[in-house]
Amino acid sequence: MSDRVRAHIWIRGLVQGVGFRFSMQREAERLGVNGWVRNHPDGRVEAVAEGPRDAVEALVAWGRSGPPAARVEAVDVTYGAPEGEKPGFRIIG
Repeated sequence: MSDRVRAHIWIRGLVQGVGFRFSMQREAERLGVNGWVRNHPDGRVEAVAEGPRDAVEALVAWGRSGPPAARVEAVDVTYGAPEGEKPGFRIIG
């Protein structure tokens, strides 16, 4: 059984215009997680993270508070099998 996972993450609250994507990218790179993050038109931040389970779970835990200016209200996460994200963590959209 692989210890690698994929997490599809939706973060709601005051999460746009506060450096959330840039900060999440830095944290993901520090943790060695691959994937991407983007602002969604409805005001949420959406992210996909793949890597070792403990690193992905650490990124999800970070997302529950985010950078200092963010005010996270809710985080919804769906875990699944890795799909082969490109190396690195990108800001898209």
